[in-house]
Amino acid sequence: MSMYWDEFETGKRYGTYGRTVTEGDLSLFCAFVGYHVPLFIDEEYAKKTQFGGRIAPSSFTMSVSTAMTESLFRDTVISLLSVERGRFLAPVRAGDTIRTEVEVLSKQETRNLEKGIVTFRDHVLNQHGETVFEIDKIVMLKRRVGQ
Repeated sequence: MSMYWDEFETGKRYGTYGRTVTEGDLSLFCAFVGYHVPLFIDEEYAKKTQFGGRIAPSSFTMSVSTAMTESLFRDTVISLLSVERGRFLAPVRAGDTIRTEVEVLSKQETRNLEKGIVTFRDHVLNQHGETVFEIDKIVMLKRRVGQ
């Protein structure tokens, strides 16, 4: 379902699949990146925090969300130019199911007719419809005009 620059509509949202976060996901992620923060790996410690238990690292949520959006432009992405205004609004925990809605904020033509720039805002929502994370991504995509 890769979409070209020409096909994205400003103001429209494109949804992704949902994914349930597992204990294994969090353990493997923390081990892979070397996170040894008690809030992420020690339930007894985390119970004494404002969160009342372990939560996912913010970079986990951002990584999973980014992976969810790749089907929108898997074959048409040229480059990620920038990520801006990342906001973590609520914790993600094992057992939560998250999904991403990709909103098109703006589109910009370039001098090269084979590519264009889109500013997306990713809205990551949990199973209750609460926004847990938002980030703006500026992406260069292929255009059909150049095809």
